[in-house]
Amino acid sequence: MTASSLPDLPCHLNGEFGTLATAKVSVMDRGFIFGDGVYEVVPVYAGRPFRFEEHMARLDRSCAEMRMANPKDRAGWRQLVAQLAEAYAQYAGKALEDTSQMVYLQLTRGVAMRDHAMPPGIEPTVFAFVNRLYIYPAEERAQGVACVTADDFRWKKAHIKSTSLAGAVLARQLSADEGANETIMFRDGFLSEGSSSNVWVVKDGVVLGPPRDNLVLQGIRYGVLEELCRLAGVPFELRRVSRDEVLAADEVLLSSATKEVIACTRLDGRPVGNGRPGPIYEQLFNGYQQAKRISP
Repeated sequence: MTASSLPDLPCHLNGEFGTLATAKVSVMDRGFIFGDGVYEVVPVYAGRPFRFEEHMARLDRSCAEMRMANPKDRAGWRQLVAQLAEAYAQYAGKALEDTSQMVYLQLTRGVAMRDHAMPPGIEPTVFAFVNRLYIYPAEERAQGVACVTADDFRWKKAHIKSTSLAGAVLARQLSADEGANETIMFRDGFLSEGSSSNVWVVKDGVVLGPPRDNLVLQGIRYGVLEELCRLAGVPFELRRVSRDEVLAADEVLLSSATKEVIACTRLDGRPVGNGRPGPIYEQLFNGYQQAKRISP
């Protein structure tokens, strides 16, 4: 695919609105040269950004870890998300209330001559675009998805939502090669996360997940899943989860902005539990749909 063959999806680049087919950045942008940037993906349902404040808090944390200034305040980012959501509705020929979208937000350090050291005083590159948010249909949710396992060979600052995603790309391709949906990774024998999702284990009615540390991205769904478990009366615990516990789980769940929450029913070619989405998944999925309707 060439730039000219990209869809005319709405986008924003350094204060200007246009389309993906026409947007251009300098070849000396540090995002292109080094992957020196951060990003967020905000789901938008019927014109309402989901957990917007949590996404912005994580963007601030990523900027701080990367020693980058955030060029927009919350109001500025919220306005940009709203503008792109409206532009997508017009692009799709639908009412805003009838669309579900993902808005991708990216900051890079900016344009400078190539040098590993962080150059002072350059303007960050601000890029954003919007696309349809794929919602798993009922028949796919009823089957669940297949995953494979792999060692986590990425860097030790996985808590930064960085554009340096070569490790995640390689990890995801391992599952793509097997026709699977996701790669579930382990570091030193303990669960870390998927290539582009957080991973949860259900055993004896308890939802288990890795602790919040530098080895996993603290997905917005961390807070959402904890909240949904509390509302449903389901025990929720963050701790180190061994590979053996994952392989012996009653249920395995994936969560992300684009996946929402979905059941992994096959892992390395073997069924998880009874091979069907389980009761905890059903509770959390239904709770998630309710949260989408009432949460800002």
